[in-house]
Amino acid sequence: QVQLVESGGGSVQSGGSLRLSCAASIPNYSTYCMAWFRQAPGKERERVACITRSGATVYADPVKGRFTISRDNDKKTLILQMNSLEPEDTGTYYCAAANLWYCPGSWDPYNYRGQGTQVTVSS
Repeated sequence: QVQLVESGGGSVQSGGSLRLSCAASIPNYSTYCMAWFRQAPGKERERVACITRSGATVYADPVKGRFTISRDNDKKTLILQMNSLEPEDTGTYYCAAANLWYCPGSWDPYNYRGQGTQVTVSS
């Protein structure tokens, strides 16, 4: 059964760091685009960062220079290192996988999605 399981969320103060992990049980994991989305209360879900099968990365403007996405194809894991966190980063963070050579910007094309992990940043 294909699963994406996120972990590492929590509550931190502004300026702090968190490291999110996503454990994937996907056959041929290395061929998937992997992405992190987030959704804040009352706001639309947005893609935060993604990494293609070739290792190319894309970041949303608000997180550039603060977040780093990486993947370990041997361990089938996806990491999001979040530094200099701000209250605006608060939300539920989701791991997603798309069986595509590129990374879609919207949620719908992703074949698999995790249940999410909560990140709360207080000022």
